[in-house]
Amino acid sequence: MTASAVATTRRRARGLPKVNGPGLLLGALLVLAWEGAVRAGLLSAEIVPAPSAVWSAAVRLTESGALPDNVAHTLTATLIGWVIAATVGIVLGLAMGLLDPLRNYTAATVEVLRAVPAISFVPLAVLLLGFSVEMEVAIIVYVSQWPVLINTIAGVRSVTPVHREVARTMQLGHWDRIRKVTLPSAVPNVLIGLRLALALSLALAVVAELVGNPKGIGYALILHQQALQPAELFAYLVLTGVLGLLLNSLFVGGARLLSPGTAAALRETA
Repeated sequence: MTASAVATTRRRARGLPKVNGPGLLLGALLVLAWEGAVRAGLLSAEIVPAPSAVWSAAVRLTESGALPDNVAHTLTATLIGWVIAATVGIVLGLAMGLLDPLRNYTAATVEVLRAVPAISFVPLAVLLLGFSVEMEVAIIVYVSQWPVLINTIAGVRSVTPVHREVARTMQLGHWDRIRKVTLPSAVPNVLIGLRLALALSLALAVVAELVGNPKGIGYALILHQQALQPAELFAYLVLTGVLGLLLNSLFVGGARLLSPGTAAALRETA
């Protein structure tokens, strides 16, 4: 086994994500090309500021306290909404996956409700809750619960005939079959749903703030766009991508530590 293979094995054993060297190199080259294009006049700095200007704007926003406040607001709404959506999705998913009559009576309703575009739910949430954190959380919960719900149902129903036969051979009772066979089989699907919901939660928090909530990353994007401050606007855009990457990495790392056997399932959704 080569040294790199040994290092990769140790990293995975510790739950650490694999570093994508080529991806990082390509990203660095794109940033350099972006900087060079602006300095050469190929891109208008008034519309697309150079990365150096974006960095300077990010430093100013951090020193003023605006950036930390907006990030804290968005992350708070994101995580609260995600936790509630995860709880609702897992509980309902388990119930619908285990109880055939419940699933048969509710499947059509679920399909209709989850087909409603997320953006169309925003006006209703604003009407009911106004411009508030509660409005953001409501939008996040309504939309982010669906991937958790659907994946939980699929996981519960993914128990193979071999596992069912083993449970019968061991003469496991109903609850023992659920606890020892059904739930462990559902874990990979549930984690995939949670991962998708986390990415959705961040995006929905920003979308809700774009509508008019006077705080958060979405509000800051609109504020600096209207003030014709592209460097600050791009600083928040880049920050949103970094936050999404960080949340995803933390989730995948935590899932691999708690359940190493799910690493393959999580890689499939990377």
